[in-house]
Amino acid sequence: MQPLSLFIGRRYLRAKRQNNFISFISLVSMAGIALGIAALITVLSVMNGFQKEVRAKILGVTSHIQVMGFDGGLANWRDVVEATKRQPEIAGAAPFVMGQGLLTYSQNVRGIGVRGIDPALENEVADLGSNMKVGKLADLKGGQYGIVLGSELSRALQVQVGTKLQLVVPQGSVTPAGMVPRMRSFTVVGIFSSGHYEYDLNLALVHIKDAQALFRLDDAVSGVRLKVNDTDRAPLIARDLGRTLAIDGYVTDWTQQNATYFRAVQIEKRMMFIILTLIIAVAAFNLVSTLVMVVTDKHPDIAILRTLGATPGTIMRIFIVQGAMVGLIGTLIGVVGGVLLALNISDVVSFMERIIGTPILSPEVYFIKELPSDLKANDVWSISLIAFAMALVATLYPSWRASKVNPAEALRYE
Repeated sequence: MQPLSLFIGRRYLRAKRQNNFISFISLVSMAGIALGIAALITVLSVMNGFQKEVRAKILGVTSHIQVMGFDGGLANWRDVVEATKRQPEIAGAAPFVMGQGLLTYSQNVRGIGVRGIDPALENEVADLGSNMKVGKLADLKGGQYGIVLGSELSRALQVQVGTKLQLVVPQGSVTPAGMVPRMRSFTVVGIFSSGHYEYDLNLALVHIKDAQALFRLDDAVSGVRLKVNDTDRAPLIARDLGRTLAIDGYVTDWTQQNATYFRAVQIEKRMMFIILTLIIAVAAFNLVSTLVMVVTDKHPDIAILRTLGATPGTIMRIFIVQGAMVGLIGTLIGVVGGVLLALNISDVVSFMERIIGTPILSPEVYFIKELPSDLKANDVWSISLIAFAMALVATLYPSWRASKVNPAEALRYE
C-alpha cells in the first residue's frame, strides 16, 4: 500500500483543475525544465564532439609526446627511440628535425615551419601519410631534396607537384660581406591536407637527412616524436619519461603544446554549462509559483486532511511529491529529447542548411565540414541530477507554506 502523501500528490497532479491557469503554468514549468535539459545535453555533446574532432586533427599532424634536445639537438636520439619503444604504453617513435625557413617561388614568399621526417617511421606517430592529396611521403628521399607542402601553402605559393622553389634558412655562412643565409632548391613531390588550416598553411615536410644537412645538425635531430595508446595518459607518461630518459633536453606532451587552445575550449564549455543551467533554474522558479498557487487553491483540502489527522509533515510531502513529479517528467522528456537531438545533430543541421540555402559551418573557420557530436553518459547523468535537484529545492517553500495552513481559518468561509 502506497503512502498517503504519494497517493494524494499523484492525484493532485492528474486531477483536472478548475483553475486552468495553474495547469498552464505547470505545463510551462515542465516544458522549461525539458527544454533546458535538452539544450544543455545537445550543446555539451556538440562541444565535446568539436573538441574531439579538432584534437584528432591536431594530433594527426603533431604528436602525443615530444622528447626535445636543446640548441645543439638530440645526439643520442637512437637510444631514445629504442628506450621508448620498450614502453608498453608507447605505440610508435620517430625522429624529426624542426626549423624555420622562407619559401620563395616567383614573386610569392612565405615564412614556414620546416619539419624533417623519416618517411618510413612517420606513419607510426602521425596521420599525414593518410592525408596526402597528391603524391606520398615515400617520395621524400634523402639527398634528392624533395618537399611536401600543405594544401593551403601550395595554393598561397601557386605551386604544384614538380615545381622547383627556393628554401632559405637563417643558419647561414659567414663571409667577408657578412652573414649570408643558406639557400637550397627543392622540388615539390607531394601535397597534404590535414584539415587544420594553420598546419596546411605553415608546414612543409622534407627528408630528415636533407633537414640535417640544411640546418647543420650532422647526425643529431631536434627531437623524437612519440605516439601513445591512450592520449589522456600522455601527461603522466611524459612526466615518467622526463625522469627516466638520460637526455640533454626535455619532454613535453600535447596538452602543453596546445595548452592555450584546449584551455579556452574547456572554459567555454564550463561557461555554456552555467548559462544553460540558468534555463533550468528559471523553470524551477516557475515551479515555485505554480505550487504556491496550487497550495492557495487547495486550502480547503489541506484543512480537511488536517482535521482527519494528517500531520504537517504529511501535508508537506504531498506537495513535494507533486512538484517532484513535475520535475521528474520534465527531466525525462528533456533527457530523451536531448539524447535524440545530440545523436542526430548532423542530420538536423543538414536539414536547416537545405532550408536556408547556405552552410552553417565554414571549414575555413571551424576546421570541420559537419557538426560533430560526442554524447557522454557522465554529462547526461550530471545534467539530470542537477535539474531534478533544482525541482526538489523549488518544492520546499510552497510545501512548507502548505504545512502551516490553519484548518480553522481555511474552513471559516467554506
